[in-house]
Amino acid sequence: MALPRLLFASTLSLASLAFVSGLRADDAWIVFEGGEGPGKGKHVVLVSGDEEYRSEEALPQLGAILAYRHGFKSTALFAIDKQDGTINPNEKTNIPGLEALESADVMIIATRFRDLPDDQMKHIVDFVEKGGSVIGLRTATHAFNLNDKSAYARWDWKSREWDGGFGRQVLGETWINHHGAHGSEATRGILAEDRKDHPLLRGVEPGSIFGPTDVYGVRLPLPGDSAPLVFGQVVAGMKESDPAVEGAKNDPMMPIAWTKTFETPSGEKAKIFVTTMGASQDLLSEGLRRLLVNATYWAAGLEVPEKADVALVGDYQPTKFGFDGAAKGKKPADMKVAPPQG
Repeated sequence: MALPRLLFASTLSLASLAFVSGLRADDAWIVFEGGEGPGKGKHVVLVSGDEEYRSEEALPQLGAILAYRHGFKSTALFAIDKQDGTINPNEKTNIPGLEALESADVMIIATRFRDLPDDQMKHIVDFVEKGGSVIGLRTATHAFNLNDKSAYARWDWKSREWDGGFGRQVLGETWINHHGAHGSEATRGILAEDRKDHPLLRGVEPGSIFGPTDVYGVRLPLPGDSAPLVFGQVVAGMKESDPAVEGAKNDPMMPIAWTKTFETPSGEKAKIFVTTMGASQDLLSEGLRRLLVNATYWAAGLEVPEKADVALVGDYQPTKFGFDGAAKGKKPADMKVAPPQG
């Protein structure tokens, strides 16, 4: 009887551990299964994890738009507290569910200075190096701040071995600076004159892109075949009606959205789209939402609609950006957005 009792005790111990953690594996992320629409059969994985711009709010909303309005299966991942299973953007070493990238067509990433363990980083690296399409939002230019022991240290934002790491090499730029005044100078999108006919700008009206987050600085020209789609006009205030800042900040204007390709180790060219906008509040901009939906179609190899349906799903009230502003005690299931009615 000793062995059965030992097995019972071990089972009870494991069950207790699972109860304390409060997590089954699928509790650590959310999936919008999608439905009918051009995106049916395509899988988008949205990777959140930043302390400042509320990607844990933005990406579920974007995932819901892609799933419910366009048919994409959307899986949203979060920085998860290892102790209680809640969403904790200050937890830099844990984003469960990255194995979803094994079946993904597109990765949308909005992380900031993450130090992920090798077993999690491997899924991101494998996806990129096999030629997966990537959409980078806001802090994705400095997505990783990896320790020296990481097998993927060269993907670090300040890598010298691989200049600028993931940000510079894959997306086109790493962290440089705040070009606009952070928290007091908003961003107005100005469409690139020579790319107004690009599919990603279909239905994006001039002046329709605006957000309270500031313009990021980049080094000009952007590397390789990077080509700006939208420039960021630094605004002298936080309202859409505020005028542009006069002087050097807008001469020249910084690119805030661009396309490029990434050449994989096997020589394949992967599609890359980047915008340095993308905070949860920025998603209130219809023009930015349309740009992101268009980018997803393009990245997935689908024809971009003439004017995509980008209506918000549910009662979307994003939190103001800022450190330590994330809602406490939220589980991934709390971020699920219900399908629209009717």
